[in-house]
Amino acid sequence: MANKAKKFYIATDHAGYALKAFVKDVVTTLGHEIIDLGPDSADRVDYPDYARKCAEAVLADEGSFGILICGTGIGISIAANKIQGIRAALCHDHYTAKLTRLHNDANILCFGERVVGKGVIIDMIEAFAETEFEGGRHANRVAKIEGGCSFGADLG
Repeated sequence: MANKAKKFYIATDHAGYALKAFVKDVVTTLGHEIIDLGPDSADRVDYPDYARKCAEAVLADEGSFGILICGTGIGISIAANKIQGIRAALCHDHYTAKLTRLHNDANILCFGERVVGKGVIIDMIEAFAETEFEGGRHANRVAKIEGGCSFGADLG
């Protein structure tokens, strides 16, 4: 299924840096635009800083998406999801990348350099880029997430 070109922002930490050039090539080969938000080297950096850069870019550019990479994808996805309006999904295969767009309206794809291979990355990016949000019953669920579905003990 061919969809119109999408815009992606990409950021990594030092553990995800080595995959960045490959991912950028995949995105452009699929006909999409990609903007690199750093880092510019494999020197150690703090993944929350780059998760925030990507999340803020996605929120400021309606209809755009993000790609975040760290060693496992876990830390960078947790950090991105702290920002209101971001639905960053840690994916490991074509199915999870497709369903997170279809049912969760995810706007940032996250994965770990140490966890997934290049063939899987191609499949995930393609699925994420080509899948539109289904809406319907899923729209109500996403609205609940956006409204704040966190629960905790009464600390008062």
